[in-house]
Amino acid sequence: MLGSLIIMGDFFCRAHTLVEVDLIIRSMKGNPTRIRIGEGKISGILSIVFAIISLCGVICFHFPEYLTTPEFREVYDVEILRRVLFACLSFSFFLAITSFLRGKNKRLGVYGLIISALAIVLGGSAVVVEDFEQSIVSVSLDWLLIDMLILSAIFVPLELFFPQKSEQTKFHAEWKTDLVYFAVSHLLVALTAVAVKAPAEILFKELPLSGIRNAVSNCPFLVQLFIAMLVADVFQYAAHYTFHKNRFLWRFHALHHSIRSIDWIAGSRLHIVDILITRSFSYIPIYLLGLPLPVFYAYVAIVALQAVAAHANIRIPFGPLKYLLVTPQYHNWHHCEDPEFYDKNFAIHFPFIDMIFGTYYLPGSDWPESTGLGKEKYPQGYFKQLAFPFKGAPGTMDLDNVSDR
Repeated sequence: MLGSLIIMGDFFCRAHTLVEVDLIIRSMKGNPTRIRIGEGKISGILSIVFAIISLCGVICFHFPEYLTTPEFREVYDVEILRRVLFACLSFSFFLAITSFLRGKNKRLGVYGLIISALAIVLGGSAVVVEDFEQSIVSVSLDWLLIDMLILSAIFVPLELFFPQKSEQTKFHAEWKTDLVYFAVSHLLVALTAVAVKAPAEILFKELPLSGIRNAVSNCPFLVQLFIAMLVADVFQYAAHYTFHKNRFLWRFHALHHSIRSIDWIAGSRLHIVDILITRSFSYIPIYLLGLPLPVFYAYVAIVALQAVAAHANIRIPFGPLKYLLVTPQYHNWHHCEDPEFYDKNFAIHFPFIDMIFGTYYLPGSDWPESTGLGKEKYPQGYFKQLAFPFKGAPGTMDLDNVSDR
């Protein structure tokens, strides 16, 4: 991870003098303005991002019983995370100074310096973690920060150099809202896992599954992981399909299909009701089969990576792999604005599940011309969108067949 951060920092610093990138961001007046690398704005934005990650990381060290996931703590090395935190603080300071020196508007650099300074005042990477008792209720802030660093290190360069839609800006009208969705969905990982596990063990403990569980428990780790991905994808398919066909549930899932600028962060735009129900359906079979927690959390990491990849704005020739695993091209057809192709490609891991149920569609190397819900309009902002399905229904609800919009 530390190596990825160094590569990212080196990449963006070199980019200041090498290329001009067509990034578009909304200005203070709400009008799109082009940002040219070398003006100090990009370094200022990155400084703030690294500073916020650093500050949140320091807070995690202060309150691990509330803000970290016990099962994840068993996997990662705390000393490595300290070095990563130090690297983030260093990048934030360096980029803030760069922005301050190059930019006409000094505010971004100043904000980055202030937030970084606050993280250092609170202890920085040297915070001492005393013995603590894990709280019954906690959020996965550690998972959010680690995943944000890893995924941004992967997909920011990919979307920059290999975009499917080269005209699409990363700072589109709803990028801030999508960032909130990304955070919420990651923070709920631990809560969802705990909420699903206890009821599943109580309700289904009498099922005669001992033979299957014994067989699964004797399998190697990678085989167990494949089984987890397979059964979770089948159950996820069922939940996903139901959200499309049930008129009430469509109210919540339609929010995800309102995305017009699909990218690696926008794919997280899911209503909390959608998240809880779909994850529950996906997690229950993993618990029923008695798969161990390391397998479960490995699955969580993989599904997070593949769900983000499926929505990424990248055009990479996956070759024969695109028939084995869900790719951006494959999932873009699920978001296609044309109703003819709407009820296609529900799987998130394996396309052959769609083949089995007759919902598979992948026309060679073609991509859909546009995505979204046509003229359907949603309120702007996370909390307004959170309340929207309870106040009314999308205009698509007026149709006899929900999926025809």
